[in-house]
Amino acid sequence: MEKIVTLPPNTDFDKLMKRFILLILCCLCLCIDKGYAQYIDGTTGLLHMPTADMQRDKTLMLGAGYLRKEATPSKWYYDTWNYYLNVTFFPWLEVSYTCVLFTAKSLGLEPYGYSGYTNQDRHFSARLRLWKEGWWKPWTPQIVLGVNDFTSGSGGDYTNFGVDGDGNGYFNRYYLAATKHLDFLNWGKVGVHAAYVYNKRNVDKLNGIALGADYAVPLPVNRHKLLKLLHEVKVMAEYDSKGINIGGNLSIWEDHFNVMMELYRCKYPSVGINFKVHLK
Repeated sequence: MEKIVTLPPNTDFDKLMKRFILLILCCLCLCIDKGYAQYIDGTTGLLHMPTADMQRDKTLMLGAGYLRKEATPSKWYYDTWNYYLNVTFFPWLEVSYTCVLFTAKSLGLEPYGYSGYTNQDRHFSARLRLWKEGWWKPWTPQIVLGVNDFTSGSGGDYTNFGVDGDGNGYFNRYYLAATKHLDFLNWGKVGVHAAYVYNKRNVDKLNGIALGADYAVPLPVNRHKLLKLLHEVKVMAEYDSKGINIGGNLSIWEDHFNVMMELYRCKYPSVGINFKVHLK
């Protein structure tokens, strides 16, 4: 669902964004470009492709990120920011609400006294676990059915679930994802992921197979006190049905904080940070 929210002119929003980007850059210096990422859009997954991984039951996740224009739908011809709220209500159901910022210039609002990031696109996403990993046999993968940005809002009709054409629903996709984890003892754990992604849009169209993998780096047991704050370090790579992306995540303080980064098409950097609260 997309709606436009207008901020008053001459806002200090740009100053706040500059401070936020400095915070992210400082965090990235700590992670040394390594790790795993919750999906930059605010849903669980790799970087741009979905996976069948799920958050812990009753997990609340708040996050924000800086997105290069190359990593966003064609509506954004400029670098932008997003922020999101993600809730896992049950171990088999995850719902998220994401906002992606528009500039006043892109919407033709500068003549009216607006500047910088002024409006935002808003959309919902949902993920339903159909099958848990290892339910039948140890080798069986986990399977998740999901959808992003599932209402177009075209002409104000937010009941239109068949997103197509060129209107709203910029992040729309339907997908079926499967994930299997392999534990190599002292060598770390590998996650293998495959998905089919689809939408009917005229631009930013999706209709193909996505493949990816992540690797959890084993951490020394007798590490420095400060390094004991590290919960998990993962590196990852994916083919998102259109191209190859690499990136990662640094998880600290028992997975409460995550610092993420990606190199879209292996050269365009986007970064993000999130905070998790486990209510159960």
